[in-house]
Amino acid sequence: MNEELGGDPAAEADFRAVEREVALLFRRGRARAAEMSRLVHPQLEGVAYSMLGHIHEAGQVRLTDVGAYFGVGKATVSRQIKALEELGLVARESDPLDGRVSLVSLTEDGARRYRRAHDARLAAFREMLGGWDRADLNQFAVLLARFNEQAAEIGEKTVLTD
Repeated sequence: MNEELGGDPAAEADFRAVEREVALLFRRGRARAAEMSRLVHPQLEGVAYSMLGHIHEAGQVRLTDVGAYFGVGKATVSRQIKALEELGLVARESDPLDGRVSLVSLTEDGARRYRRAHDARLAAFREMLGGWDRADLNQFAVLLARFNEQAAEIGEKTVLTD
């Protein structure tokens, strides 16, 4: 499966097609993230929905781990979390094991709003992909997971997000 593709014009056309489609997917993804954030709360910025999702999955997470997960600095995470906190969507508390560390978790309202937005997003995926054959849908998920794993392994996050 790992055949050498260098110099193959057909492979080069395929790489260009993948690059174009991934760029389009990411542009649309950023726009949808902003829509999802506003669905949670009209005052939220685009990245907020993703942050809420990460916190939701983690249950309770260190502020520094949120920054590491998203590849952003402490100041950016602190600003985002402060905005979420001011809107009553997350709660911040000191880590009982290390008082210098802040832990964040969703409030009841934050969890309710996040779940409502997530359910709407999932419904949109069902509508968009509901006509697909199950085998195609499964293969799409497998290939996306493989793509994401390889992107993380080679550290192309900054290259692939443009």
